[in-house]
Amino acid sequence: MIKKVFNYIAIPLAILTALFVGLYSSADKDFSSYSTEGLDLHFTVSDDLAMLDLTVEDDSNSILEHYMPYLGNSYLAFKEAVGFKESRGNYFTVNDFGYLGKYQFGAETLQLIGIYNPNAFLYTPELQERAFLANAQRNKWILRKDIKKFDGKKIGNVVVTESGILAAAHLAGPGSVQRFLRSYGKQNVSDAYGSSVAYYMERFSGYDTTLIEPNKTAKAML
Repeated sequence: MIKKVFNYIAIPLAILTALFVGLYSSADKDFSSYSTEGLDLHFTVSDDLAMLDLTVEDDSNSILEHYMPYLGNSYLAFKEAVGFKESRGNYFTVNDFGYLGKYQFGAETLQLIGIYNPNAFLYTPELQERAFLANAQRNKWILRKDIKKFDGKKIGNVVVTESGILAAAHLAGPGSVQRFLRSYGKQNVSDAYGSSVAYYMERFSGYDTTLIEPNKTAKAML
């Protein structure tokens, strides 16, 4: 009986001692050669970002720089920057005017790229990503001549770039962008929240959007 009791006490004690020694000695180990490659990692993100108020446009650039990983000027950086501006990256939000998802699509635009079920769209992040690309491809086809003519030129204080044109088209539609460019800034429409074509064109300038191929009939399909 005494031997059995000793075993019940001694074995857990030995395990705890080994754990303690291992943790204590790890402080002096060199972890520089360790790698997480191939591991299934999981991350948590602070809720602080969800509490931010991005309605003050002067502060939003510094917020982006603080919270977003550095993605350079890639297509990924472009679409994430647009999504952050539109909805703070929230796939499941609907604004006061009925615009849906991370990129704030309207029902009419969704129909142009082959999406007829707004509710299913709202709850399918992958479809939203494909919709953003399809819409950008369609807009790039419509605006292809304007991109060629105005890319690199300056209208007012705005240097026109392809990515700026595509972002502005996402905001206000390609027709509004054409009118802005061809009037040399005189026709500068804004959305209900006060964001204008010129603002989006400047805000999202300089990204590499060559990955977006012009496509007149682009559709978002799963």
